[in-house]
Amino acid sequence: MRGPLLAVPILALLLLFTVPWWTLVLAPEWGTAGFVAGTALFALGLVTMPVAMVFGHGNRQRDGGARLGDTLLAVSWVLFTWSVLSLVLRVALLGVDDPARSRIVAGAAALVAVTLLVYGNRVAMRVPPVKATDVVIPRLGPALDGLRVAVLTDTHFGPIDRTKWSEKVVAAVNALDADVVCHAGDLADGSVARRRKQVDPLGGVQAKLGRFYITGNHEYFGEAQGWLDHMAGLGWDPLHNRSTLLERGGDRIVFAGIDDPTGASSGLPGHGPDLPAALDGVPSEVPVVLLAHQPKQVVQAREAGIDLQISGHTHGGQIWPFHYLVRLDQPMLSGLKRFGPTQLYNSRGTGFWGPPFRVFAPSEITLLTLRRA
Repeated sequence: MRGPLLAVPILALLLLFTVPWWTLVLAPEWGTAGFVAGTALFALGLVTMPVAMVFGHGNRQRDGGARLGDTLLAVSWVLFTWSVLSLVLRVALLGVDDPARSRIVAGAAALVAVTLLVYGNRVAMRVPPVKATDVVIPRLGPALDGLRVAVLTDTHFGPIDRTKWSEKVVAAVNALDADVVCHAGDLADGSVARRRKQVDPLGGVQAKLGRFYITGNHEYFGEAQGWLDHMAGLGWDPLHNRSTLLERGGDRIVFAGIDDPTGASSGLPGHGPDLPAALDGVPSEVPVVLLAHQPKQVVQAREAGIDLQISGHTHGGQIWPFHYLVRLDQPMLSGLKRFGPTQLYNSRGTGFWGPPFRVFAPSEITLLTLRRA
């Protein structure tokens, strides 16, 4: 059984490097020197990336290895994507026999890939712009009309020290003057001891009525309970399969949260999504906003008649065209969509996982303004 499981990543690795090598090095016929240099470069990447990934994301958890492996993953993915597209162009429009045409196509594909990688890195590393959206909740009381909910998610504090970025994100959130601030999971990659420097600025987030946090799947690759405890220590309210009732001007609204599904197989007692527990004691006439990390958890939210679910997880695909694979697992990528009685807002995420690049999937700080019908 182990053989077939290993065959898939090995085949993927070979495709990621051999297709761009054939398109950019072999087919254009750059001459002996070009062929040797290009082949050596791709061979070096082919060997280095898996080794760096093992050192960076395996048991050793070396941040330098993770940074190198993640970067090579993004570079190979973008080169692979645009190499495939260039092959289609060559066959459809230009023919395949003329080496000069092959060199033009190869040069264009390489230029596009480099441009997207440079721009994608800038988009990933910047403080995200605010994406403002109104959400109509028919059951919302008049005193809660205009309630402002700021959403962070998928910050993924990890091998790249983004402490300054974290401080700037906090300043951007505080400038929104939100009533409620939520973090919808995937806070950090790694233990509290290793990542707390980047996370601790979140203790400075200001909200008039509440600050709420739930676990994502990546917390369960590290220290889920540790992060719940740490965020509580920073003054956030961890909605670990529980809810809290907010009131303004005599009108009430519930903010509830459930664990990521990964928690069910984590071995941690009491972890895993438990919506009935989260809604225990919630008055039936009060509107409910549910924090659930993965969009597909809307299936349970719809059955429970939740008014609004807030999620993340998808990153909008992060690096195009990876979103096609994400859509195989999730009901949507980003934005606002209705599922029966439940509206789902799915954020593209505030940070990034792994490769510090975002291509055609910009990050966001979300500001949801709740409105009456």
